[in-house]
This record gives sequence, structure tokens and C-alpha cells, in this order.
Amino acid sequence: MAPTQRRGRRIMMSDAELDAFLAEQRTCRVATVGQDGRPHAGPLWFAWHEGSLWLYSLTRSKRWADLRRDPRIAVVVDAGEEYGELRGVELTGTAVFVGEAPRTGEPHPELDAPERVFAAKNFGMDAMVYDGRHAWLRLTPDSVVSWDFRKLSG
Repeated sequence: MAPTQRRGRRIMMSDAELDAFLAEQRTCRVATVGQDGRPHAGPLWFAWHEGSLWLYSLTRSKRWADLRRDPRIAVVVDAGEEYGELRGVELTGTAVFVGEAPRTGEPHPELDAPERVFAAKNFGMDAMVYDGRHAWLRLTPDSVVSWDFRKLSG
């Protein structure tokens, strides 16, 4: 796991809480650096597996082009409606392209487990269905900042 945060230790998630939270959430917000230096953020489905966030992105997207040019990435996963329910995680680091692009299902052992997790979580299936438009990015975070405001009432 990446180094823990210094601020907000009272409300940060433990490693087990972080793993459980990321396993249950479906949508993240991905921020990249555009060609003109401006940030670009958008939602994306993901899978969390063994300390890495696996992102299944369109290969003809602005996100993909941004990351090809500059692999720095920040991702936020959050939940809650009321202030006392808010919880989330910000993960930052460098995106790594994994497998063929677009993904067609060529054997790639590193993708076996993340694809099973992603297919089960998002489609209720045992295996991925490839559409010829998406491919995998892996973020093994350099930094993880988490918060769980439910801990404030305890």
C-alpha cells in the first residue's frame, strides 16, 4: 500500500476498510493532464485488485490520449450524500498501459484476475466480453488519501 496520509488520521480508512470500500464501489473520477496543461476529469468504471486500480478505458478517448502523452493520473472514488456519510479515496501516480489496445482477449496473465473482478462486479459475469474499443490501464498509487466522515460521530 502507498504511504499513508499525515492529515486527517482520525478519519482515514485502514487498509482493510480501503480494500472493502474500493471493492464495493463501481465508479471513479479520473483526472488527467491535457495537451494544453489543463486538467480533464471524467467518470469511469474500475476494479480494485491487490493494491492496484484497474481502469477499462476507451482507447479513442481524451483520457487515453492524455495518458499516452503524460501518464500522471489522479483518481477519486467517493460515496455518501449527507456530510456525516461522506467517505472516499484519492489515488495518484502513473498510469501503465497493460495488454493490447484495444483489448481483444489475447492471453495476458496479468489481466486474468482484474478482468474476472471487473466482469463480476460490473456485469455479473465470470469473464470479460471485449468490444474492440476498450483497453486496460493500471494505477498502482504513489499516494493514497482517504476519508470516512462516519468516524467523526464515533
